[in-house]
Amino acid sequence: MIVPLEGMREMFLAWKEIRYAKLRYGLVVGIMILVAYVVFMLSGLANGLADGNRKAVDDWQATKIILSEDSNKIANASQLQMQDLDRVTAKEKAGIGVYATAVEKKGGTEKTNVSIFGTAKDAFVVPKIIKGRLYQNDKEAIVSENLLAEGYKLNQEIKISDQTLKIVGVTKATTYTIAPVLYLTPTAFKTLKYGAQPSGNQPINLIATKGKTTIDQKKNQTKLTSMTPETFIENIPGYSPEKLTLNTMIYFLFVVVAAIIGIFMYVITLQKTSIFGVMKAQGVATSYLVRSILAQAFLVGIIGVAVAVGLSVLTSSVLPSAMPFAVHWEEWALYSVILVFVAMIGGLFSIRTVTKVDPVTAIGGE
Repeated sequence: MIVPLEGMREMFLAWKEIRYAKLRYGLVVGIMILVAYVVFMLSGLANGLADGNRKAVDDWQATKIILSEDSNKIANASQLQMQDLDRVTAKEKAGIGVYATAVEKKGGTEKTNVSIFGTAKDAFVVPKIIKGRLYQNDKEAIVSENLLAEGYKLNQEIKISDQTLKIVGVTKATTYTIAPVLYLTPTAFKTLKYGAQPSGNQPINLIATKGKTTIDQKKNQTKLTSMTPETFIENIPGYSPEKLTLNTMIYFLFVVVAAIIGIFMYVITLQKTSIFGVMKAQGVATSYLVRSILAQAFLVGIIGVAVAVGLSVLTSSVLPSAMPFAVHWEEWALYSVILVFVAMIGGLFSIRTVTKVDPVTAIGGE
């Protein structure tokens, strides 16, 4: 029980020192709060953008995504035909056409960006209906619930290019490339994206599968390549660069925390050199003083992170819906631990000052 007791003593000394020098440590905690707040806000924005790009694909729960080999793993560059489904063996499979465009209310003027998926109504990728019903013909479509926030409603007629469709069903809120999702028949997709096509021609962009998947590569036919959904998502234009940029900013802030806490703790330690000298002269071990400084840095980190998390959650509740923001608690917990850890690393900068304190010199002796 000796170690825990000593640990409590050091924590008590650290807390007593923080309470005594409220202004100095208040400044340190304030800066810790601000930096941690920026970390959590950047994390939320990064996750919001990432989720906004990938949510619809995650909803498919597919095992593999198949594109044409020359597409460079990008859906819009992949050109397949519905008959290519016959070359794929899997427990479940679905041919999907992908199209990014804008939709407007019939007779209206304001447009809303949407991501369109053209696939059979019984395909496993089609989400469950929460209102209305599935589309039954080429003049009907189902939309994700977040499109309703833009003023659209069930049984309303909408216009895409020069085509008129009716919203007959609503699915749970989801997005693809930061846009609400709309599902319709392969034929309606073909007409919207390519216009009039030969009756036997049924273009799609990708094939999603569930279960063990094999591909029959035939001569004189488009070569197919399969990949995991994660690989497919990482190759969505803009997805990886956005995520890398924001995450790099977060990692840089970890270094900033260590530097700021280190500088403040070093200055505070210098101001207490004479006190440390007296304590050493009274027989207080240097290791005890070092652990006390680390305890102070730990408390500064804990308080700063706790307040920053609270502020971030409050901020997320008032952000406009147009700003993608997602709280991933597992990631925030990891970042909290890292922030406290780097704060303690900053506290290590003061150790040399403490160990070099000479009791006689510090208290004014010769």
